Amino acid sequence: MTTQPAYRRKLIEVDLPLDDINRESAREKSLRHGYPSTLHIWWAHQPLAACRAVIFASMVDDPIDCADEFPDEATQRAERNRLHELIKRLVVWEHSNDASLLAEARWEIARSVARSKDETPPVKDNPDDVLSYLAKKALPVYDPFCGRGSIPMEAQRLGMLAVGSDLNPVAVLIAKSLIELPLKFANRPPVNPDADPMSMAIGKGKNKKQVPWQGAYGLANDIRFYGRWMREKALEQIGGFYPKAKLPNGEEATVIAWLWAHTVPCPNPACGINMPLLRTFQLSTKAGNQHWVRPVIDHSTKTVSFEVQNHTDGVPTGRTVGDNSATCIACNGSVQLEYVREQSRSGNIGEQMIGIVAEGNRKREFLSPTDDHTVAASDATPVWKPTGRLADRPLGISVQSYGLAEWHQLFTKRQLLTQTTLCDLIDEVRTAVLDTGADIEYADTIVTYLALGIGKNADSGCRFARWQNSGDKVAGVFDMQTISMIWDFAETNPFSHSTQNWMAQIEWIAKVVERIVTNVNLGAIYQADASTTSHIDMGPVIVTDPPYYASVGYADLSDFFYVWLRPLLRNVYPNLFSGMVTPKDDEMIASTVSG
Repeated sequence: MTTQPAYRRKLIEVDLPLDDINRESAREKSLRHGYPSTLHIWWAHQPLAACRAVIFASMVDDPIDCADEFPDEATQRAERNRLHELIKRLVVWEHSNDASLLAEARWEIARSVARSKDETPPVKDNPDDVLSYLAKKALPVYDPFCGRGSIPMEAQRLGMLAVGSDLNPVAVLIAKSLIELPLKFANRPPVNPDADPMSMAIGKGKNKKQVPWQGAYGLANDIRFYGRWMREKALEQIGGFYPKAKLPNGEEATVIAWLWAHTVPCPNPACGINMPLLRTFQLSTKAGNQHWVRPVIDHSTKTVSFEVQNHTDGVPTGRTVGDNSATCIACNGSVQLEYVREQSRSGNIGEQMIGIVAEGNRKREFLSPTDDHTVAASDATPVWKPTGRLADRPLGISVQSYGLAEWHQLFTKRQLLTQTTLCDLIDEVRTAVLDTGADIEYADTIVTYLALGIGKNADSGCRFARWQNSGDKVAGVFDMQTISMIWDFAETNPFSHSTQNWMAQIEWIAKVVERIVTNVNLGAIYQADASTTSHIDMGPVIVTDPPYYASVGYADLSDFFYVWLRPLLRNVYPNLFSGMVTPKDDEMIASTVSG
């Protein structure tokens, strides 16, 4: 018998099908429905395909050190190619929930663990025994910088005990929502009164059938139901501040978004209008539906209004504000951007509606502003606001020079009214879930996912959401990894049936939850810095994507969400939300800004 080495090299140390892994990792950027990154904003993108491949290849022996089974180069090459083919199938997102494929991958890991212990591996055809064996005999996979939990989630998918930790409470909450919470309620029916407690429908058309509730589908069903319940309650309370638009044919249509431009007073005494600051006059560049806004100047009243035009003739090619200066469209006078900052810091910056986007028949309807829509926005008055000030020099946030010092200033009055109304409904949801007979842990889990919905709603429901005239849609503030000043912005309608509405946010979350694999071993996520190891019992296999320089200000940016999540969840997760803001001092990045 050939003497085996004390340590067997792993597949990752010898060879990997990198082209396939890289291709599938790149493709994940375009994935949406059910993809975990759509649960909530987090700025670190760790491709799940790469995480899955790296973990698998780190746990599975390369045949080069398994001479008893693969005695020559030819058999070793054949075995390595077989494992490569498995990886190629494993990294495809559409295969990530394939039970038979996952069982195959888990058995390969279990076989390598058994080799290291000189044991007989579990029977390949018994997936439950394989999972049990991995739970008892394999070392846990630990990521001390887990972020939203991509690495522990993929370790868990592959049957490993998964542990993750991160210093940031927002990241920890997202990771818990992907790794811990769905497993607690796997295969349980929903509790809401609209659901059939005995079965769920799967398939479509003639392939549709009823089966017992499985996985996290029951949890996702309740998230949808109580999210919809919140929408209807909020619509009753504040729907009057979201009027419908009147189309040219006299019909009414639901507004998708109101488009606004910031204004500052023109310093020219002979002019005196409030200068609209626009990066473009174009509302839509889509063929067959091009629209733009034409400024109408009234020198007698020193005002400017906007009319929406449905053609391409006469569209101004420039903008009224650039990187260093702004131009008055009434007198053509120019001012330096520092003047705009000074006016903003003095409270002289305003907002003017420039257009309305409404739901049409298979297309967007672009309409001119009206007084009733302007009044509806200005009359909205929130009862409370999120507390907290922006740091003096936060990494990735550059709006303080415009006098925006507190988090609530990043929202319009109507946006604050909507956010706070949704927040106030959270306790009513908890009570409603408890009234069904569910326990407090389940009620708090539903509340957790709805709170994440409120966080997602803040991303697209603030003064820094942009209207994309090439796609006719709203892009949230974190379409980029910064919060920087923008001049014209889009205010979404949370009660529409189109882009960035409240139920769309809830649907994103529910689709992620129902795709989570629950036939796995346990996972645990902790808030801790990387030097804390009390949550690790055994010497783990460490798989991580460590911090790097200061390209993204995770801690500073996450306060945008933290100020909304804290009042909703501090009683559910008291350790996570004990501080007024996220911890900064122990964040492991090289940043002269953060100190």
